[in-house]
Amino acid sequence: MARGKLRIYLGAAPGVGKTYAMLSEAHRRTERGTDCVVGFIEHHGRPRTEVMLHGLEEIPRKEIEYRGGVFTEMDVDAVLARHPQVALADELAHTNIPGSRNAKRWQDVEELLAAGIDVISTVNIQHLESLGDVVESITGIRQQETVPDEVVRRADQIELVDMSPQALRRRMAHGNIYKPDKVDAALSNYFRPGNLTALRELALLWVADRVDAYLTEYRSEHQVSTIWGSRERIVVGLTGGPEGRTLIRRAARLAEKGAGGEVLAVYISRSDGLTSASPKELAVQRTLVEDLGGTFHHVVGDDIPVALLDFARGVNATQIVMGVSRRKSWQYAFGPGVGATVARESGPDLDVHLITHDEVGKGRGLPVARGARLGRSRLIWGWLVGVLGPVLFTFLLTSALPGVGLANNMLLFLTLTVAAALLGGLFPALASAVVGSLLLNWYFTSPVHTFTIADPENIVAIAIFVGVAVSVASVVDLAARRTDQAARLRAESEILSFLAGNVLRGETSLEALLERVRETFGMESAAMLERAGETDPWTCAGSVGLRPCQDPDDADVDVPVGDHMSLVLSGRVLPAADRRVLAAFAAQSAVVLDRQRLQREADQAKELAEGNRIRTSLLAAVSHDLRTPLAGIKAAVTSLRSDDVAWSEEDQAELLEAIEEGADRLDHLVGNLLDMSRLQTGTVTPIIRETDLDEVVPMALGGVPEDSVELDIPETLSMVHVDRGLLERAVANVVENAVKYSPPEEKILVSASAIADRVEVRVVDRGTGVPDEAKDRIFEPFQRYGDSPRGAGVGLGLAVARGFVEAMGGTLSAEDTPGGGLTMVISVPTAPQRRPEQPGLPATATS
Repeated sequence: MARGKLRIYLGAAPGVGKTYAMLSEAHRRTERGTDCVVGFIEHHGRPRTEVMLHGLEEIPRKEIEYRGGVFTEMDVDAVLARHPQVALADELAHTNIPGSRNAKRWQDVEELLAAGIDVISTVNIQHLESLGDVVESITGIRQQETVPDEVVRRADQIELVDMSPQALRRRMAHGNIYKPDKVDAALSNYFRPGNLTALRELALLWVADRVDAYLTEYRSEHQVSTIWGSRERIVVGLTGGPEGRTLIRRAARLAEKGAGGEVLAVYISRSDGLTSASPKELAVQRTLVEDLGGTFHHVVGDDIPVALLDFARGVNATQIVMGVSRRKSWQYAFGPGVGATVARESGPDLDVHLITHDEVGKGRGLPVARGARLGRSRLIWGWLVGVLGPVLFTFLLTSALPGVGLANNMLLFLTLTVAAALLGGLFPALASAVVGSLLLNWYFTSPVHTFTIADPENIVAIAIFVGVAVSVASVVDLAARRTDQAARLRAESEILSFLAGNVLRGETSLEALLERVRETFGMESAAMLERAGETDPWTCAGSVGLRPCQDPDDADVDVPVGDHMSLVLSGRVLPAADRRVLAAFAAQSAVVLDRQRLQREADQAKELAEGNRIRTSLLAAVSHDLRTPLAGIKAAVTSLRSDDVAWSEEDQAELLEAIEEGADRLDHLVGNLLDMSRLQTGTVTPIIRETDLDEVVPMALGGVPEDSVELDIPETLSMVHVDRGLLERAVANVVENAVKYSPPEEKILVSASAIADRVEVRVVDRGTGVPDEAKDRIFEPFQRYGDSPRGAGVGLGLAVARGFVEAMGGTLSAEDTPGGGLTMVISVPTAPQRRPEQPGLPATATS
């Protein structure tokens, strides 16, 4: 079965007429004999839209009960059973009522399309998922109902329903969209002219991009290679030179002359990677073109004109902007240049602009010496072998081996040429070939000791020698440079892979990354500098090494990252070939610095949120839990002072007991609040001493009934290394909590035992217990599991107990009690064992 087709009416805002246009299309199709039904239409009480439903078949909606109400949704099963040719489904981004067949309306539509039913639907631009943040920044309202962009992009037809902001506001004022009581609020909030204009622009741009995608797809399917100038696309050819900024600005001005103009800057590098532009200059030009609303592209191609033209035709460009060549006049003898070639090959559908600039005719600059990568020692040995080697060979051949023959002599000299190429590169090898040919002519060809060659065969032999020597030297030098380049690229790839891995894992700190930069390039120091503005002083965000630079002007290497950040290194000047990897390190350093700051801000925000939560809970505690004992005390005191009632001694004693209990409860609550405050501010300073548990634990049971706890503390238990007062408070809070949640007929067991270098105090109750997922949550401040009606506290007892125990180097955790209930385990360190002093020895020894 063929998939159905989807047609979407896209609007910039509510009320532009999407549903009306959809119903009009349904009437047109019905008049043409198409089987068309209404699956779901929401007319929002608009009379003109409601009238358009007359004459169309409507599928009854499905009623769903939810939270005591009855709601209606599109009955997908009924539409599938009816199986019309076309179904209308309004509001594609709508969220269905829980209990529906699908969670979203667009999922219902997908089912209809899969069944071969054509669907017509509507959606507003603010409901597209990718535009949620943009719409919120414009209107201040976050759209809760969204539809994935891909669902809308897959539509076979998208029709924009457009209306000017002024006309839409007039419709609103006339009551054609909302009821009169909502008009004023809507006009002054969501339907402001600025909001509507911005939303309209979003809709127009989104549809324009979709049309452009349709055009690109069509040209690709039909293999259309010619350029269709549907909109001005200007490609800027960059060489990495300083003239690129002028070209980008000129292209931006050309793009502004036509509506919808687009600038695409492209830098083309050769595939061998032997020549490359300055990464710093390219980074500046990339930033410039992006600031002007364009895009930057990096393309690899050995034939620069062909690659540039292929790129321009691939993006359907209409113009190419290039700079006039920087070559000197004599350099044109090697060819017409890239600009002239592009202009000649562009054809009639692609305009080429050659822009003059300050660098015209100044030359491209001398290339980097090929031997610069070989090192000083290899260059010296290359020249020694290439120049002195033939001289030594000549001495040996003339004195020790005079009868070897010219052919063998040439092979021996050729060996020296190859060795010079391997050691020093091309130029020592060429020098070796020249010196060798002269020595062969002087000493080994007749007549000797003259540069005259009598035998023509010798002339040919020497010429072949020179040709072979130069060819072999060139090939060997090229192979050596390729090997050096491959090794360098492998090292660069390993470094970049390291950086990419750190980006994904987020493991490396700024200092560790800077240390990696320093070690990789053998520098003395590395630092990341930043400043707030162009005139502000530089500040160091992170540094490693000795005497790091505090200003980019003082550094040996300066790699800028944007306008206000720079990676600086000191120690030596690095070659330009290293700047590519340095640029990657600099960018990663900026990312790491931003990540660290964001993490600190997140931690601060978390602390503030936790503080706000605690303050809110504290206010709730003060307003409720603290007022309860105060109310009891107040009532008892008022009763005692009343002259209307003659209280008996038993009644007075009961009221006084109630006052005392209320005061004790109030003192306990305030004590926990103060203890929690000390823990939050970090002012708890334990005084650690050796203590016996059988002296501390019984003192902690004073706040609970005597018959509610069973104590089991062995007298032989090791002493513990704790703060006696903090441990007593912690045990008291844990025991009081256990008594609170344990059945009245069950006693609490408090036992202690030694395990290795720790002592565990276990408080066992037989209450309802706590699920595993809540065992850590019960130790958070202001948490009362199950909200026990007998709980007179504010949920701080266990939090304070854990804080005190951890301050002493111990732990407090919760375990299930076998057979039901909860066991609190307090683990504290035992006191260090003292070595017994040996009697009879003096305190000090003398000799």
